[in-house]
Amino acid sequence: MRVVVIGLGSMGKRRIRLLRQLNRELDIAGVDSREDRCREAREAYQVSAYTDLEEAMADGGELAFICTSPLSHADLITCCLEHGMHTFTELNLVSDGYDKNMLLAKEKGLVLFLSSTFLYRREIDYIRSRVKESGSVLTYSYHAGQYLPDWHPWENYTEYFIGDSRTNGCRELMAIELPWLSKAFGCIADVTVKKGKKTMLKTGYADSYVLLLEHENGTQGAVLIDVVSRKPVRNLEIFGEDLYLRWDGSAEGLWEYCMEQKQEQRIDLYDSVDRREGYAQFIVENAYLNEIQAFLAEVENGKPAAYGFPEDKEILALIDRIENIH
Repeated sequence: MRVVVIGLGSMGKRRIRLLRQLNRELDIAGVDSREDRCREAREAYQVSAYTDLEEAMADGGELAFICTSPLSHADLITCCLEHGMHTFTELNLVSDGYDKNMLLAKEKGLVLFLSSTFLYRREIDYIRSRVKESGSVLTYSYHAGQYLPDWHPWENYTEYFIGDSRTNGCRELMAIELPWLSKAFGCIADVTVKKGKKTMLKTGYADSYVLLLEHENGTQGAVLIDVVSRKPVRNLEIFGEDLYLRWDGSAEGLWEYCMEQKQEQRIDLYDSVDRREGYAQFIVENAYLNEIQAFLAEVENGKPAAYGFPEDKEILALIDRIENIH
């Protein structure tokens, strides 16, 4: 099986490393316009690497991973589908080309898979199951934030997609968090928004959001999204008459209150946790591997993905609405 990974930045390298972990015999080709990234991929992962996409595509392939900046995704998805490749794409952040590419994938009988990494985390599975078992109308608070220049310390935040107003850092965080929040607590029926710019960062967009979400069953959540917090944070607290959970975003940080014993108990879900140096504590590699396996399961067995383009189109429309509220 030949796999083409388009984009050899941090996410492309992550996907190659995890594909190698799954199957060291895969024929992997990398594509990036930067020769230095191609050279690094050849040396670190023993893959063929091209600066020209058409040259890479000329040798064919069964699977494609699109790991470039979001505004380039639509055309690359079309290209991969037209070459007959099942296609995995990182977060798109905009819905450009969605209808066209969903139709093209259907016509060609190909899988079009969208990354939504948090939906492949064990903590989210546990939270979703406990919320469902509770059956109660709940309240939750959630803060997800990290100072923008710390996202990729090795490059200037103004020089890659999080500096662009269409694909900005807060928008990416919302695109990461809102899918699993809507899966856990139900469809979002209404949203109230307060936002502003709280830093001197060279960005042309709001860097701090306070959202009040109301879900269809009456559950309410106060959600803070920002690129301001100097400490990387993901802090969740869920409470109701028969349920209390808190989570700090890490693999070891999920706790549930036992009402009989009147104390919190840590929920241990992992035999081992894969982390990479240079990333925040809550970045767990296991989930990235899990969603690659989910992509392969859909390709090989038709097993439906946890999240897809039709759902994401609705989430992106909600994010548009949130950003356009004044």
